[in-house]
Amino acid sequence: MKNSAVTALAVGFLVCASLQALAAGSESDETAPPPKTKTTTRCTDGKVWDKDKKECVKPQKSGFNDDQLFQAAREFAYAGQYDNAITVLKLAKNQDDPRILNYLGYSNRKAGRMQLGMTYYRKALQRDENYILARSYMGQALLEQGDVQGARVQLVEIRDRGGENTWAYRSLLQSLNGQIRY
Repeated sequence: MKNSAVTALAVGFLVCASLQALAAGSESDETAPPPKTKTTTRCTDGKVWDKDKKECVKPQKSGFNDDQLFQAAREFAYAGQYDNAITVLKLAKNQDDPRILNYLGYSNRKAGRMQLGMTYYRKALQRDENYILARSYMGQALLEQGDVQGARVQLVEIRDRGGENTWAYRSLLQSLNGQIRY
């Protein structure tokens, strides 16, 4: 009896710790391409797959929370559907969430609206100056504008904030070396 109570407590602790880690997020959560879902494989016209309804729905008519909207928007962005990503991101309740702001920056930049994208990157960094993914994407944008020195500043900021062994750092470094552009 005592062992089962201890086991239950341990399992409960591990579940809570796992949920806290997921809620906090990690750099790898946001830099690995999102898995393709029915949102981009079956849905059209900016609709999002609703697992409960088992159909494509307009996101504004759904009960999606900000995390679900963020994940759908990331999927759209990685699929090159930047305007759909922006539409979904604008439905998030917390428009000050640095993740939302960062992907508004990314999607606008990739859609050709560079200055608007830069505005969103700056807002994301105002909310969280340690958000290294926003720094990496901002560095990419600076490179696209020919500002190599500004991109290097972002690379140093990423390194100085403990991000030297992250995708955010490596991708910006590769871009500075002329290898890859994100």
